[in-house]
Amino acid sequence: MPSGPGVISDELIAEIAATVPPAIGTFLLTSRQSVAEITDQQRFCRTNTIQLCDHLTHGTHRELKAALPGISIVQVIHVTGPESVDEAERVAAHVDAILLDSGNQRLAVKELGGTGRIHDWAVSRAIRERIGVPMFLAGGLTSENVKQAIDEVGAFGLDLCSGVRTDGKLDEAKLKGFFAAVRSSAAESFSK
Repeated sequence: MPSGPGVISDELIAEIAATVPPAIGTFLLTSRQSVAEITDQQRFCRTNTIQLCDHLTHGTHRELKAALPGISIVQVIHVTGPESVDEAERVAAHVDAILLDSGNQRLAVKELGGTGRIHDWAVSRAIRERIGVPMFLAGGLTSENVKQAIDEVGAFGLDLCSGVRTDGKLDEAKLKGFFAAVRSSAAESFSK
C-alpha cells in the first residue's frame, strides 16, 4: 500500500488469517490492480474477503469473483466529489460491498487509505441511497465525529484506522472512546 499506517506483509496476513474461525470476516486490503495478481495474493493469504483499495486495470470484478468463488469482494470508492456517486453505482452491481474512503488515486503517490481525513458525507449518503449492496464508511472517523457520521450517512458498517492511533500505533484509550461513542449513538437510536 502506498499510504496509510498498519501495512503488514502477506506472510503475516496469512499467519493471522489461519487463526481466525471461518465465520469471522478476514480482509485482505490490496492495492494490486490485476485480477491475476489479486487472485495469487488471496490464495497465498487465504482471507475470506478482499478489499480492493484501487481500481482494477487488468480484468473485471466478474472475472475476480469467478476466479475466487466464495470470496467476498469489497471495492473502495475514494469520495472526491459528486462523480464518486456514478462510480459507486457502476461498481456496486459487481461486488459484495462498497467502502467509501477519503483517498485520492490521482496523486503522484496514491492515497488509498489511512489519510485521517473526512470527506463529504452528503455524497456518501447519496451513494448509500443509490446502491443495493452494503456500504462501509471510512475516512477520518474519531470518537468526536462518529455519531455525526452514523446519523448523516447511515452506513452498514464503519472502518477506522488513523482515528484510533497515536504515533502510528493502535491507542487503547482512543479505541475505548470510539466504541463508547458508537454504543452511545446506538443506544440513542434505539430509544427514539
